[in-house]
Amino acid sequence: LLILGFLSTLAVIALIAVAVTQNKPLPKNIKYGIVLDAGSSHTNLYVYEWPAEKENDTGVVKQVEVCKVEGPGISGYSHATEEAGPSLAQCLQQAKEVIPSAQHKETPVYLGATAGMRLLRLQNKSAADKVLSSVENTLRSAPFNFQGARIITGQEEGAYGWITINYLLGNFKQVSGWKKLLQSLTSLSETSGALDLGGASTQITFVSKDLSSESPENQLYFRLYGKDYQVYTHSFLCYGKDQALQQKLARDLQASTSTPSSSLLDPCFHQGYQRTINISEFFKNPCTSDKKKELPFSQLYIEGEGDYQKCRENIQTLFNKTNCPYSRCSFNGIYLPPLQGDFGAFSAFYFVMNFLNLTSEPKPLALNKVTSTIESFCARPWQEVKTAYHRVKEKYLSEYCFSGAYILSLLENGYEFTENNWQMIHFLGKIGSSDAGWTLGYMLNLTNMIPAEDPAEPPLSHGSYVGLMVLCSLVLVSVLLFAWLLFHKPKCLQKGIV
Repeated sequence: LLILGFLSTLAVIALIAVAVTQNKPLPKNIKYGIVLDAGSSHTNLYVYEWPAEKENDTGVVKQVEVCKVEGPGISGYSHATEEAGPSLAQCLQQAKEVIPSAQHKETPVYLGATAGMRLLRLQNKSAADKVLSSVENTLRSAPFNFQGARIITGQEEGAYGWITINYLLGNFKQVSGWKKLLQSLTSLSETSGALDLGGASTQITFVSKDLSSESPENQLYFRLYGKDYQVYTHSFLCYGKDQALQQKLARDLQASTSTPSSSLLDPCFHQGYQRTINISEFFKNPCTSDKKKELPFSQLYIEGEGDYQKCRENIQTLFNKTNCPYSRCSFNGIYLPPLQGDFGAFSAFYFVMNFLNLTSEPKPLALNKVTSTIESFCARPWQEVKTAYHRVKEKYLSEYCFSGAYILSLLENGYEFTENNWQMIHFLGKIGSSDAGWTLGYMLNLTNMIPAEDPAEPPLSHGSYVGLMVLCSLVLVSVLLFAWLLFHKPKCLQKGIV
């Protein structure tokens, strides 16, 4: 009995030792990737990391660093193109410090330029090419594995934003074995729509069961982890918050009397606020050039009025709802299928709403509460606002009233969100440790980290298999010991019974 007990104990200790040794944490083998988001108003550099052995797994890539490049977006260097690339140097240095030097050469770096560069290419293709060339030279000289700098399309921007938020929310999460069987018996988790607002463009992307073949140019097909997704996406150039303001001002000038004044009363700026605009620069923009008119003055003086209702009326003229060649449209004759599911609204959608303290509640606020908050903010005198938010740059602070009203107009009048489905919009700044935006989706796509097909895997992970083997061995030893005791009672036990 003693020998059997000793051998059984030895066997259990050996099994546990094997399991512990097999499953002890291995040295981290981390890979890195860098994506630069060259937007219309500024450039951000993002550093991502993931375990090398889990490249095709979901939910393992995370953002470890973000660096905001000082100065304007790269499109702002159209008059000094050679300075576009060097402006990125400080953030590239920051990336060098975050990523171990031994991995610099194997770390891919991508730059995607968005609507600001799309506009510059329309306005001055030569300048846009020179800006990209300057950027390429700087990125090639960095110690990383340069993979390209290009202007991405609005459709790509929308699609990559949709991939990013659904990846981070775990909606693409792959499962195997018994979990896969369980998932097939229950309803599959739905994807979330994506609403992106930048300075020069805005994108709407979502999966719709009612997507018709009316407008195939707004449809994309993805196959991710063995599942097909039919996605609607559209990008509205010139409808980012900065360009929308330019469009509104141009329309206000057009609507002025036959003897226009160099002073314009604007309801979308706070009462007491003043701004001066150079007319010559104003109409060079492709978003406003078609509204150009000869004016007897070179500068426009804007004075704030702080009237939310009048501001909304002004903004609504930007959305042409009169002509729709399809069964259903958003605005400007663009097809829009019925809205479906939850939506993650990020970038400027989040930044503006967060400033207005409309994102702090655990549940999305009702539409009337959002409206009344923005209306109250617009009604505050400029001096009061300036004092209350003295740390915020005047350029941004002065435009929050317009931006808030514009976001409501875009979502209500443009996309036709209502009081009934408003709470399906979730304003997202970060999901976990990663910023919501298109950059992560861009990198995942270019590095093929989301496979089209679900990889074949055994029913159990290695750790689960070893643990189960240990448990079964313990049960088996216990049963054998009990059986031996039952049929071969030791003399000590027999004496006790007598």
